[in-house]
Amino acid sequence: MESERQINQYRTPYFLIDQDELESIVEELQAAIQLYWKNTIMGYSFKTNSLPWVVEFFRKKRFYAEVVSDDEYNLAMKMDYSKNKIIYNGIIKSKETFLEALENGCIVNLDSEREILWLMDTDTEKHYSVGIRINFDLEQMCPEQSQCGNEGGRFGFCYENGEFARALAAIKQYQNIEVKGIHLHCSSKTRSLDIYRAVSFMACRIKREYQLDLDYVDIGGGFFGGLKDKPHFADYFQCISEILCKEYDKEKTKLIIEPGMSVIGSPVSFVTSVIDVKETNRNLFIVTDGSRNNIDPLMTKTSYFYEIWHSDPDIRSKAVDKQVVVGYTCMEHDRLFELKECRKLQPGDKIVYHKAGAYTMCLSPLFIKYFPDIYVKKGEKYRLVRQRWSEEEYIQNSIRW
Repeated sequence: MESERQINQYRTPYFLIDQDELESIVEELQAAIQLYWKNTIMGYSFKTNSLPWVVEFFRKKRFYAEVVSDDEYNLAMKMDYSKNKIIYNGIIKSKETFLEALENGCIVNLDSEREILWLMDTDTEKHYSVGIRINFDLEQMCPEQSQCGNEGGRFGFCYENGEFARALAAIKQYQNIEVKGIHLHCSSKTRSLDIYRAVSFMACRIKREYQLDLDYVDIGGGFFGGLKDKPHFADYFQCISEILCKEYDKEKTKLIIEPGMSVIGSPVSFVTSVIDVKETNRNLFIVTDGSRNNIDPLMTKTSYFYEIWHSDPDIRSKAVDKQVVVGYTCMEHDRLFELKECRKLQPGDKIVYHKAGAYTMCLSPLFIKYFPDIYVKKGEKYRLVRQRWSEEEYIQNSIRW
């Protein structure tokens, strides 16, 4: 637990990145790679958290940038990623950055019909390598574990209905283009080892069936991270390696991973303060200066990792039956959690939400309040890495008339 001085030193709300924990997670990942598949490219998923300090941290750790739009591609270039150290995925690439990425030798995974057509505009005097994202029926292989269930995923070219085979044939019409990689990232509800066994099995099956000579297999991300009772990086890599080895040579074929949540989710906290206590005939509401928007912008979570720091630890107060912790917004559903049979909270108390680094800073809307401060903690030292927005930042680039 932080010292009282650290608790009260900074104006809430703010995000806090624990750099020591982040470095420890990266070391664990690298150790698993060394143990099971040394020939691995680590790509950091920009969409998970594209805070400039974060993407620079991963660049220094020799991660590639894994980007899914022209904006993210341009951000990677702006943040000094080497021009060929970018993995370009997604369905909203611009034609300009798509062609530029190919020229720069980036890893480009095709995910739409228009991208196949764009290959027509490459230099016919040069040779280019591309990857292709594959859509396969994960729900059939792992019942009740895929994110979309019976509706199926929407990304990539479908294996089962022949769209993947058709896409391969279309690409082969270009004499200067060769498919040298496959991308099989799948979203799941469970993040279980079964998912990665299925992905690895499909990678082997497709290589055999289409007799592909591949430079890389991109399995994407979606791993657990920072939870003791869930699979660790070594568990994932062991099961992936055991299956891929049946068709792929570890020395010749690169394994590409694209972690996001598993590396940045755990080491980030969100610190809030109690600003009011409001009692109605039905509830005791604890109003805070943070919001569900900040830590659960998709409004899907049912519980949070949190702890409470009392501003006066010596107060002896009777426990109350129920307290409802709520956010600052004007939305009734901005309710975070309930406390049962706990000491009554008071203005000035802190509620700290842990494991809040994934899909929070990047998805939080500019609704009622603007972006909060962000600090990085290294040892006992704090450093401000993004200053909270004011109305000045909000109106920047606006055209007034």
